[in-house]
Amino acid sequence: MFEQFDLDSALLGGITNAGYKKPTSIQELVLPVAMTGKDVLASAPTGTGKTAAFILPIAQHLLDYPRKSPGFPRVLILSPTRELAIQTSEQCTQLTELTDIKTGLITGGVSYDSHKDVLTKNTDILVATPGRLLEYLESEQFEARDIEILVLDEADRMLDMGFSDAINRIVGEARWRKQTMLFSATLEGAGVLRFSKEVLNEPVFLEAHPSRKEKAKIHQWLHLADDKEHKFKLLINLLKQEGFERTVVFANKRETVQHLSGKLYAEEIPCAWLEGKMPQDKRNHAINRLRSGMVKVLVATDVAARGLDIDDITHVINFDMPRKADIYLHRIGRTGRAGNKGTAISLVEAHDMPVIAKIERYMDERLSRRNIEGLKPQYKESKIALKKPKIKISKSQKKAKAKKQAKRANKKK
Repeated sequence: MFEQFDLDSALLGGITNAGYKKPTSIQELVLPVAMTGKDVLASAPTGTGKTAAFILPIAQHLLDYPRKSPGFPRVLILSPTRELAIQTSEQCTQLTELTDIKTGLITGGVSYDSHKDVLTKNTDILVATPGRLLEYLESEQFEARDIEILVLDEADRMLDMGFSDAINRIVGEARWRKQTMLFSATLEGAGVLRFSKEVLNEPVFLEAHPSRKEKAKIHQWLHLADDKEHKFKLLINLLKQEGFERTVVFANKRETVQHLSGKLYAEEIPCAWLEGKMPQDKRNHAINRLRSGMVKVLVATDVAARGLDIDDITHVINFDMPRKADIYLHRIGRTGRAGNKGTAISLVEAHDMPVIAKIERYMDERLSRRNIEGLKPQYKESKIALKKPKIKISKSQKKAKAKKQAKRANKKK
Protein backbone atom coordinates (compact mmCIF):
# COMPACT_ATOMS: atom_id res chain seq x y z
CA MET A 1 0.00 0.00 0.00
CA PHE A 2 1.06 3.62 -0.57
CA GLU A 3 1.09 4.29 3.21
CA GLN A 4 4.43 2.45 3.41
CA PHE A 5 6.19 5.37 1.67
CA ASP A 6 5.40 7.93 4.39
CA LEU A 7 3.54 10.19 1.98
CA ASP A 8 1.56 13.22 3.18
CA SER A 9 -2.11 12.51 3.92
CA ALA A 10 -3.14 14.99 1.19
CA LEU A 11 -1.19 12.95 -1.38
CA LEU A 12 -2.68 9.71 -0.09
CA GLY A 13 -6.09 11.30 -0.59
CA GLY A 14 -5.18 12.26 -4.16
CA ILE A 15 -3.99 8.69 -4.79
CA THR A 16 -7.30 7.31 -3.51
CA ASN A 17 -9.33 9.77 -5.61
CA ALA A 18 -7.29 8.78 -8.68
CA GLY A 19 -8.35 5.16 -8.12
CA TYR A 20 -4.89 3.74 -7.31
CA LYS A 21 -5.19 0.77 -4.97
CA LYS A 22 -1.61 -0.44 -4.62
CA PRO A 23 1.77 0.63 -6.04
CA THR A 24 3.06 -0.92 -9.25
CA SER A 25 6.51 -2.50 -9.44
CA ILE A 26 8.17 0.66 -10.82
CA GLN A 27 6.53 2.79 -8.12
CA GLU A 28 7.75 0.43 -5.40
CA LEU A 29 11.29 0.73 -6.76
CA VAL A 30 11.42 4.47 -7.42
CA LEU A 31 9.50 6.05 -4.53
CA PRO A 32 11.82 5.11 -1.64
CA VAL A 33 14.94 6.04 -3.63
CA ALA A 34 13.60 9.28 -5.10
CA MET A 35 12.37 10.45 -1.70
CA THR A 36 15.97 10.32 -0.40
CA GLY A 37 16.95 12.91 -3.03
CA LYS A 38 19.24 10.60 -5.03
CA ASP A 39 19.47 10.78 -8.82
CA VAL A 40 17.50 8.04 -10.57
CA LEU A 41 17.94 6.21 -13.88
CA ALA A 42 14.78 4.14 -14.31
CA SER A 43 13.33 1.87 -16.97
CA ALA A 44 9.86 0.33 -17.14
CA PRO A 45 7.45 -0.62 -19.94
CA THR A 46 4.79 1.92 -20.88
CA GLY A 47 1.49 1.72 -19.07
CA THR A 48 2.95 0.49 -15.77
CA GLY A 49 2.62 3.62 -13.62
CA LYS A 50 5.93 5.30 -14.47
CA THR A 51 4.49 8.84 -14.34
CA ALA A 52 3.13 8.56 -10.80
CA ALA A 53 6.48 7.07 -9.76
CA PHE A 54 8.15 10.47 -10.18
CA ILE A 55 5.17 12.76 -9.45
CA LEU A 56 4.63 11.48 -5.91
CA PRO A 57 8.19 11.99 -4.57
CA ILE A 58 8.31 15.38 -6.30
CA ALA A 59 5.07 16.44 -4.61
CA GLN A 60 6.30 15.17 -1.23
CA HIS A 61 9.48 17.25 -1.60
CA LEU A 62 7.44 20.37 -2.33
CA LEU A 63 5.27 19.76 0.74
CA ASP A 64 8.29 19.05 2.98
CA TYR A 65 10.09 22.20 1.82
CA PRO A 66 7.47 24.90 1.05
CA ARG A 67 8.31 27.84 -1.20
CA LYS A 68 9.81 30.73 0.78
CA SER A 69 9.47 33.43 -1.87
CA PRO A 70 7.77 34.00 -5.25
CA GLY A 71 9.63 32.74 -8.29
CA PHE A 72 9.83 30.41 -11.24
CA PRO A 73 8.99 26.67 -11.06
CA ARG A 74 10.94 24.51 -8.61
CA VAL A 75 10.37 21.29 -10.57
CA LEU A 76 10.72 20.80 -14.32
CA ILE A 77 9.45 17.72 -16.15
CA LEU A 78 10.51 17.48 -19.81
CA SER A 79 8.38 15.37 -22.18
CA PRO A 80 9.01 14.49 -25.85
CA THR A 81 5.51 15.17 -27.17
CA ARG A 82 2.64 17.54 -26.48
CA GLU A 83 0.29 14.65 -25.81
CA LEU A 84 2.52 13.14 -23.15
CA ALA A 85 3.15 16.57 -21.59
CA ILE A 86 -0.60 17.24 -21.37
CA GLN A 87 -1.29 13.85 -19.79
CA THR A 88 1.58 14.24 -17.30
CA SER A 89 0.28 17.68 -16.34
CA GLU A 90 -3.22 16.29 -15.83
CA GLN A 91 -1.86 13.49 -13.63
CA CYS A 92 0.16 16.01 -11.59
CA THR A 93 -2.97 18.07 -11.01
CA GLN A 94 -5.01 14.99 -10.11
CA LEU A 95 -2.54 13.57 -7.58
CA THR A 96 -1.94 16.95 -5.91
CA GLU A 97 -5.55 18.19 -5.99
CA LEU A 98 -5.80 18.20 -2.16
CA THR A 99 -2.63 20.29 -1.79
CA ASP A 100 -1.67 23.86 -2.74
CA ILE A 101 0.82 22.64 -5.37
CA LYS A 102 0.36 24.41 -8.70
CA THR A 103 1.19 22.69 -12.00
CA GLY A 104 1.87 24.55 -15.25
CA LEU A 105 2.16 23.37 -18.85
CA ILE A 106 4.24 24.71 -21.74
CA THR A 107 4.15 23.03 -25.17
CA GLY A 108 4.45 24.00 -28.80
CA GLY A 109 1.44 24.13 -31.10
CA VAL A 110 -0.47 26.67 -28.98
CA SER A 111 -0.40 30.48 -28.80
CA TYR A 112 2.33 32.15 -26.77
CA ASP A 113 -0.31 34.08 -24.80
CA SER A 114 -1.62 30.84 -23.30
CA HIS A 115 1.63 30.50 -21.33
CA LYS A 116 1.51 33.99 -19.81
CA ASP A 117 0.25 32.84 -16.39
CA VAL A 118 2.84 30.06 -16.17
CA LEU A 119 5.65 32.52 -16.87
CA THR A 120 4.43 35.34 -14.62
CA LYS A 121 2.68 33.64 -11.68
CA ASN A 122 3.90 31.16 -9.09
CA THR A 123 4.08 27.62 -10.48
CA ASP A 124 5.57 24.75 -8.50
CA ILE A 125 5.76 22.02 -11.15
CA LEU A 126 6.26 22.82 -14.84
CA VAL A 127 5.67 20.15 -17.48
CA ALA A 128 7.12 21.20 -20.85
CA THR A 129 8.32 20.08 -24.25
CA PRO A 130 11.97 21.09 -24.92
CA GLY A 131 11.50 23.20 -28.06
CA ARG A 132 9.03 25.79 -26.75
CA LEU A 133 10.69 26.00 -23.32
CA LEU A 134 14.05 26.73 -24.97
CA GLU A 135 12.45 29.64 -26.82
CA TYR A 136 11.39 31.17 -23.51
CA LEU A 137 14.84 30.58 -22.04
CA GLU A 138 16.54 32.31 -24.97
CA SER A 139 14.14 35.27 -24.84
CA GLU A 140 14.74 35.47 -21.07
CA GLN A 141 11.06 34.97 -20.27
CA PHE A 142 11.90 31.85 -18.26
CA GLU A 143 14.55 31.37 -15.58
CA ALA A 144 15.82 27.89 -14.64
CA ARG A 145 17.79 29.01 -11.57
CA ASP A 146 14.98 27.98 -9.16
CA ILE A 147 14.70 24.39 -10.46
CA GLU A 148 15.45 21.93 -7.66
CA ILE A 149 14.32 18.72 -9.38
CA LEU A 150 14.60 17.91 -13.09
CA VAL A 151 12.79 14.93 -14.64
CA LEU A 152 13.57 13.73 -18.17
CA ASP A 153 10.64 11.54 -19.17
CA GLU A 154 10.96 9.23 -22.20
CA ALA A 155 14.52 10.50 -22.58
CA ASP A 156 15.43 8.10 -25.39
CA ARG A 157 12.53 9.35 -27.47
CA MET A 158 13.52 13.00 -26.92
CA LEU A 159 17.01 12.20 -28.18
CA ASP A 160 15.61 10.28 -31.17
CA MET A 161 13.44 13.28 -32.04
CA GLY A 162 16.48 15.55 -32.26
CA PHE A 163 16.03 17.41 -28.98
CA SER A 164 19.55 16.69 -27.68
CA ASP A 165 20.83 20.27 -28.16
CA ALA A 166 17.73 21.78 -26.56
CA ILE A 167 17.87 19.36 -23.63
CA ASN A 168 21.58 19.99 -23.06
CA ARG A 169 20.93 23.73 -23.01
CA ILE A 170 18.04 23.36 -20.54
CA VAL A 171 20.05 20.97 -18.36
CA GLY A 172 22.88 23.51 -18.31
CA GLU A 173 20.54 26.33 -17.33
CA ALA A 174 19.20 24.18 -14.46
CA ARG A 175 22.67 23.40 -13.10
CA TRP A 176 21.74 24.42 -9.55
CA ARG A 177 19.26 21.54 -9.25
CA LYS A 178 19.53 19.09 -6.35
CA GLN A 179 18.11 16.00 -8.05
CA THR A 180 17.71 14.62 -11.57
CA MET A 181 15.59 11.65 -12.64
CA LEU A 182 15.69 10.06 -16.09
CA PHE A 183 12.86 7.72 -17.10
CA SER A 184 12.33 5.66 -20.21
CA ALA A 185 10.40 2.67 -21.45
CA THR A 186 13.70 1.26 -22.74
CA LEU A 187 17.36 1.99 -22.08
CA GLU A 188 18.70 0.02 -25.03
CA GLY A 189 20.31 2.83 -26.97
CA ALA A 190 23.92 3.74 -26.26
CA GLY A 191 22.96 7.40 -26.70
CA VAL A 192 20.69 7.38 -23.65
CA LEU A 193 23.27 5.75 -21.41
CA ARG A 194 25.94 8.18 -22.61
CA PHE A 195 23.59 11.10 -22.01
CA SER A 196 22.65 9.82 -18.55
CA LYS A 197 26.31 9.87 -17.52
CA GLU A 198 26.46 13.56 -18.42
CA VAL A 199 23.34 14.68 -16.55
CA LEU A 200 23.06 12.28 -13.58
CA ASN A 201 25.20 12.29 -10.45
CA GLU A 202 25.88 8.79 -9.09
CA PRO A 203 22.38 7.60 -10.05
CA VAL A 204 20.58 4.58 -8.68
CA PHE A 205 19.67 2.32 -11.61
CA LEU A 206 16.17 0.88 -11.31
CA GLU A 207 14.65 -1.52 -13.83
CA ALA A 208 11.13 -2.77 -13.23
CA HIS A 209 9.90 -6.16 -14.34
CA PRO A 210 6.14 -5.76 -14.01
CA SER A 211 3.92 -8.63 -13.00
CA ARG A 212 1.76 -10.25 -15.66
CA LYS A 213 -1.25 -8.41 -14.25
CA GLU A 214 0.45 -5.01 -14.54
CA LYS A 215 2.05 -5.62 -17.90
CA ALA A 216 -0.91 -7.46 -19.41
CA LYS A 217 -0.49 -9.74 -22.38
CA ILE A 218 -0.16 -8.19 -25.80
CA HIS A 219 -0.91 -10.82 -28.45
CA GLN A 220 1.31 -10.22 -31.45
CA TRP A 221 1.29 -11.63 -34.95
CA LEU A 222 1.90 -10.61 -38.54
CA HIS A 223 0.26 -11.00 -41.94
CA LEU A 224 2.47 -11.28 -45.02
CA ALA A 225 1.44 -8.92 -47.82
CA ASP A 226 2.44 -9.07 -51.49
CA ASP A 227 2.23 -5.30 -52.03
CA LYS A 228 0.58 -2.08 -50.79
CA GLU A 229 -2.79 -2.94 -52.32
CA HIS A 230 -2.81 -6.38 -50.72
CA LYS A 231 -1.82 -4.77 -47.43
CA PHE A 232 -4.74 -2.35 -47.63
CA LYS A 233 -7.18 -5.20 -48.26
CA LEU A 234 -5.83 -6.96 -45.17
CA LEU A 235 -6.30 -3.75 -43.14
CA ILE A 236 -9.91 -3.33 -44.26
CA ASN A 237 -10.71 -6.95 -43.48
CA LEU A 238 -9.26 -6.63 -39.97
CA LEU A 239 -11.00 -3.35 -39.14
CA LYS A 240 -14.38 -4.80 -40.17
CA GLN A 241 -14.00 -7.78 -37.85
CA GLU A 242 -15.78 -7.92 -34.51
CA GLY A 243 -13.76 -6.91 -31.46
CA PHE A 244 -11.79 -4.08 -33.11
CA GLU A 245 -13.40 -1.52 -30.81
CA ARG A 246 -10.60 1.04 -30.54
CA THR A 247 -7.68 0.70 -32.96
CA VAL A 248 -4.56 2.73 -33.70
CA VAL A 249 -3.12 2.22 -37.20
CA PHE A 250 0.50 3.33 -37.56
CA ALA A 251 2.09 4.64 -40.75
CA ASN A 252 5.56 6.11 -41.25
CA LYS A 253 4.70 9.20 -43.30
CA ARG A 254 2.14 12.03 -43.08
CA GLU A 255 1.22 11.43 -46.70
CA THR A 256 0.41 7.78 -45.93
CA VAL A 257 -1.73 8.80 -42.95
CA GLN A 258 -3.79 11.17 -45.08
CA HIS A 259 -4.06 8.67 -47.95
CA LEU A 260 -5.17 5.87 -45.61
CA SER A 261 -7.72 8.11 -43.89
CA GLY A 262 -9.37 8.93 -47.21
CA LYS A 263 -9.44 5.27 -48.31
CA LEU A 264 -10.91 4.15 -44.98
CA TYR A 265 -13.76 6.65 -45.31
CA ALA A 266 -14.37 5.35 -48.83
CA GLU A 267 -14.73 1.88 -47.29
CA GLU A 268 -17.24 3.29 -44.76
CA ILE A 269 -14.80 3.09 -41.86
CA PRO A 270 -14.84 6.52 -40.16
CA CYS A 271 -11.53 7.44 -38.58
CA ALA A 272 -9.53 10.24 -37.00
CA TRP A 273 -5.94 10.97 -37.95
CA LEU A 274 -2.92 12.35 -36.17
CA GLU A 275 0.45 13.58 -37.43
CA GLY A 276 3.27 15.85 -36.37
CA LYS A 277 2.44 19.20 -37.91
CA MET A 278 -1.20 19.41 -36.83
CA PRO A 279 -2.19 22.37 -34.61
CA GLN A 280 -2.73 21.37 -31.00
CA ASP A 281 -6.49 21.91 -31.03
CA LYS A 282 -6.88 19.55 -34.00
CA ARG A 283 -4.63 16.96 -32.37
CA ASN A 284 -6.70 17.10 -29.18
CA HIS A 285 -9.90 16.82 -31.22
CA ALA A 286 -8.62 13.70 -33.05
CA ILE A 287 -7.65 11.98 -29.79
CA ASN A 288 -10.96 12.92 -28.14
CA ARG A 289 -12.92 11.45 -31.08
CA LEU A 290 -11.23 8.09 -30.45
CA ARG A 291 -11.44 8.35 -26.67
CA SER A 292 -15.16 9.22 -26.73
CA GLY A 293 -16.02 6.46 -29.20
CA MET A 294 -17.08 8.79 -32.03
CA VAL A 295 -14.68 6.79 -34.22
CA LYS A 296 -13.09 3.39 -33.65
CA VAL A 297 -9.92 4.00 -35.67
CA LEU A 298 -7.07 6.50 -35.32
CA VAL A 299 -4.48 6.59 -38.12
CA ALA A 300 -1.22 8.09 -36.89
CA THR A 301 2.48 8.58 -37.42
CA ASP A 302 4.89 7.81 -34.61
CA VAL A 303 4.06 11.12 -32.95
CA ALA A 304 1.32 9.10 -31.22
CA ALA A 305 3.59 6.22 -30.21
CA ARG A 306 4.49 8.14 -27.05
CA GLY A 307 1.98 10.08 -25.05
CA LEU A 308 -1.23 8.55 -26.41
CA ASP A 309 -2.70 7.47 -23.08
CA ILE A 310 -6.03 5.73 -23.66
CA ASP A 311 -6.38 2.68 -21.43
CA ASP A 312 -8.80 0.67 -23.57
CA ILE A 313 -7.15 0.62 -27.00
CA THR A 314 -7.91 -2.93 -28.14
CA HIS A 315 -5.65 -3.16 -31.19
CA VAL A 316 -2.52 -1.65 -32.71
CA ILE A 317 -1.94 -2.29 -36.42
CA ASN A 318 1.39 -1.53 -38.08
CA PHE A 319 0.42 -0.64 -41.65
CA ASP A 320 4.04 0.44 -42.12
CA MET A 321 6.72 -1.26 -40.06
CA PRO A 322 8.86 1.08 -37.95
CA ARG A 323 12.53 1.46 -38.80
CA LYS A 324 13.74 0.46 -35.33
CA ALA A 325 12.83 -2.38 -32.99
CA ASP A 326 12.43 -0.12 -29.94
CA ILE A 327 9.89 2.04 -31.82
CA TYR A 328 7.89 -1.13 -32.46
CA LEU A 329 7.87 -1.71 -28.72
CA HIS A 330 6.60 1.81 -28.06
CA ARG A 331 3.89 1.45 -30.70
CA ILE A 332 2.48 -1.77 -29.34
CA GLY A 333 2.64 -0.25 -25.85
CA ARG A 334 -0.44 1.81 -26.77
CA THR A 335 -2.51 -1.34 -26.19
CA GLY A 336 -2.51 -3.72 -23.23
CA ARG A 337 -2.47 -0.84 -20.74
CA ALA A 338 -3.69 -0.71 -17.14
CA GLY A 339 -3.98 -4.49 -16.94
CA ASN A 340 -6.09 -4.83 -20.09
CA LYS A 341 -5.28 -7.34 -22.82
CA GLY A 342 -4.26 -6.03 -26.21
CA THR A 343 -3.45 -7.14 -29.74
CA ALA A 344 -0.68 -5.91 -32.04
CA ILE A 345 -0.80 -6.88 -35.73
CA SER A 346 1.85 -6.09 -38.34
CA LEU A 347 1.25 -6.02 -42.11
CA VAL A 348 4.56 -7.04 -43.61
CA GLU A 349 5.96 -6.82 -47.15
CA ALA A 350 9.12 -8.57 -48.31
CA HIS A 351 11.28 -5.48 -47.74
CA ASP A 352 10.14 -5.38 -44.08
CA MET A 353 11.63 -8.76 -43.18
CA PRO A 354 15.01 -7.40 -41.98
CA VAL A 355 13.11 -5.22 -39.48
CA ILE A 356 11.02 -8.22 -38.39
CA ALA A 357 14.24 -10.14 -37.73
CA LYS A 358 15.54 -7.25 -35.58
CA ILE A 359 12.26 -7.06 -33.64
CA GLU A 360 12.25 -10.78 -32.97
CA ARG A 361 15.85 -10.67 -31.74
CA TYR A 362 15.10 -7.59 -29.63
CA MET A 363 12.13 -9.24 -27.90
CA ASP A 364 13.60 -12.75 -27.97
CA GLU A 365 10.27 -13.90 -29.35
CA ARG A 366 9.08 -15.05 -32.77
CA LEU A 367 6.00 -13.31 -34.16
CA SER A 368 3.48 -15.88 -35.35
CA ARG A 369 2.44 -15.77 -39.02
CA ARG A 370 -1.27 -15.79 -39.78
CA ASN A 371 -3.42 -15.82 -42.92
CA ILE A 372 -6.88 -14.46 -43.66
CA GLU A 373 -9.03 -16.73 -45.80
CA GLY A 374 -9.30 -15.29 -49.31
CA LEU A 375 -6.36 -12.91 -48.73
CA LYS A 376 -3.44 -15.34 -48.47
CA PRO A 377 -0.18 -14.02 -49.96
CA GLN A 378 0.92 -15.33 -53.34
CA TYR A 379 4.61 -15.21 -52.45
CA LYS A 380 6.46 -17.11 -49.76
CA GLU A 381 8.17 -15.35 -46.88
CA SER A 382 11.60 -14.08 -47.85
CA LYS A 383 14.38 -15.46 -45.70
CA ILE A 384 16.95 -13.17 -44.17
CA ALA A 385 20.53 -14.31 -44.55
CA LEU A 386 22.26 -14.25 -41.18
CA LYS A 387 25.72 -12.72 -41.04
CA LYS A 388 28.42 -15.24 -40.24
CA PRO A 389 30.08 -14.39 -36.94
CA LYS A 390 33.68 -13.26 -37.20
CA ILE A 391 36.10 -15.79 -35.73
CA LYS A 392 38.56 -14.14 -33.36
CA ILE A 393 42.17 -15.22 -33.77
CA SER A 394 44.56 -15.04 -30.81
CA LYS A 395 48.01 -13.47 -31.06
CA SER A 396 49.70 -16.88 -30.86
CA GLN A 397 47.52 -18.16 -33.72
CA LYS A 398 48.41 -15.07 -35.79
CA LYS A 399 52.13 -15.68 -35.19
CA ALA A 400 51.82 -19.36 -36.14
CA LYS A 401 49.95 -18.40 -39.29
CA ALA A 402 52.61 -15.83 -40.17
CA LYS A 403 55.39 -18.44 -39.71
CA LYS A 404 53.62 -20.88 -42.03
CA GLN A 405 53.22 -18.20 -44.69
CA ALA A 406 56.92 -17.27 -44.33
CA LYS A 407 57.98 -20.94 -44.75
CA ARG A 408 55.85 -21.29 -47.89
CA ALA A 409 57.38 -18.12 -49.31
CA ASN A 410 60.92 -19.42 -48.62
CA LYS A 411 60.20 -22.77 -50.32
CA LYS A 412 58.96 -20.99 -53.42
CA LYS A 413 62.20 -19.04 -53.57
